[in-house]
Amino acid sequence: MIQCMRLIDTHTHLDFPDFDADRTEVLARSRALGVERLVVLGVHQGNWQRLWDLVQGDAGLYAAFGLHPVFLDKHHPEHLSELRDWLQRLAGHPQLCAVGEFGLDYFLEQLDREQQQRLFEAQLKLAIEFELPALLHVRRAHAATIATLKRLKPSRGGIIHAFAGSVEEAREYLKLGFKLGLGGAATWPQAKRLQQTLTRLPLDAVVLETDAPDMAPAMHPHQRNSPQYLPEICTELARLMNVSPEQLAKASSRNAEQLFGWTR
Repeated sequence: MIQCMRLIDTHTHLDFPDFDADRTEVLARSRALGVERLVVLGVHQGNWQRLWDLVQGDAGLYAAFGLHPVFLDKHHPEHLSELRDWLQRLAGHPQLCAVGEFGLDYFLEQLDREQQQRLFEAQLKLAIEFELPALLHVRRAHAATIATLKRLKPSRGGIIHAFAGSVEEAREYLKLGFKLGLGGAATWPQAKRLQQTLTRLPLDAVVLETDAPDMAPAMHPHQRNSPQYLPEICTELARLMNVSPEQLAKASSRNAEQLFGWTR
C-alpha cells in the first residue's frame, strides 16, 4: 500500500557528502517507494555549484539556494551578491524552485541575532524580487520570523521547515501564504506538544519532508535519514493527524506542486 503513494520530499540535503557512497541507490530506492520529486537546499556559498551539478543530472530533483543561519561564520557580504547572481542567471529554469535554506535560529545562542536578521531580510527580499518561494529555517524564533514576514509580505509564500510551533503560530504562517514542513521530528514519542498541534492542522497546510541526512524518524533511530523513509514518515504522521496515509500523501503533494508551480 505504501508503494502506491505519490510523494514529494520538499527538504533534503542530498548533495551532502553523507550520500557520496550510495546517492544513486538511495534515489532509486526512494523512487521505487513513490518519492517522485525532491528539493535539494543550499546552505552556504560553497555548496551551491555541487548542488546544481547534482540536480542537473536528474529531472526529478529541484534546487534552492540560500545562506543558512547556522553557518553564519561562513557567510561573507559578497555571498549575497553571488546569491543574487545565481538567481538571476537561473531565473525561469524549471529546476530552480526556491530561495533557501535561510531564516532565524535563536536556539544556538552563539549566533548573533542582528546579523541573522540582516541576512534573513536580504534573502527574503531576493525571494520577493525573483518571485520565488522562501524555504525557511525557524528555531525558537517564530515571533521574529512572523513579524518580518508581515512587514515584507513575500508574495509566493514558502515553507516553514521542520515546523514545531503552536497552533496559533501555524495559523499566522498560513495567513501569510506559507506551508508547514512536517518530517521525522513528530514521530518521536517525546514530541507530545507537536503531535497535539498536528491534530489541529488542516490538510491544505502541510507538506512532507525528511531533511535527510538529518532528523531521522523514530522508526530509524541513530541512522542517516533518507528520502526513502518518507513513506513511513507519511504513514506515521497520517496516524497522528487521524487521516489515511493516502489522504496525507495526496494533499501534501498537491500543496507542494501548487507552491512551486509544478504540473504533473
